[in-house]
Amino acid sequence: MNDLPKDFINVVNLIQEARENSIRKVNEELILLYWNVGKYISEQLESQKWGSSYVDELASFISENCPEVKGFNRRGLYRMKQFYETYKDNEFVSPLVTQISWTNHLLIMSRTKTDEEREFYVKLCLKEKYSKRELERQLDSGYFERYMLSTENLEPIYVQGSIKSNFLDTYVLEFLNLPEKFSEHESWKNEFLS
Repeated sequence: MNDLPKDFINVVNLIQEARENSIRKVNEELILLYWNVGKYISEQLESQKWGSSYVDELASFISENCPEVKGFNRRGLYRMKQFYETYKDNEFVSPLVTQISWTNHLLIMSRTKTDEEREFYVKLCLKEKYSKRELERQLDSGYFERYMLSTENLEPIYVQGSIKSNFLDTYVLEFLNLPEKFSEHESWKNEFLS
């Protein structure tokens, strides 16, 4: 009898895992749809088969024929085009586009300036599974710039046939409210010599 709640918890965990997997799959399909629509619009406009008014007409057509579908207005369609054009030539990002949310893609596209910065934030979202709020926090804090400045100042070290940076991971410790000129060594020495 004592094992029943644990067994019940295991079943609930299976249900939650299946839900999370379903949401990920739906997100993948949605991002693929946006990619394909963006590609189609980009190619049509590039080949001059369409003029810019065709995007407006397409948005109206979708609205009339699929009124339950949201996000396919003029602005949304141009975002899909931008999404495709932003990542189509990036060999790293293209295969990974379905693994982060559309909202995070929109944030990255609108708030970054270079391919390197976009790739950095895509990798970060994948590694850390960032929500919109956490990604916004990292973008607002200029994490990419701080990271690039910090890695420029590190001396690489030689480790068994390859060059590695001095740190395996970087951490943002702004929540500690440390003074600007903080020395971990001095802090440790003062703590133990006091």
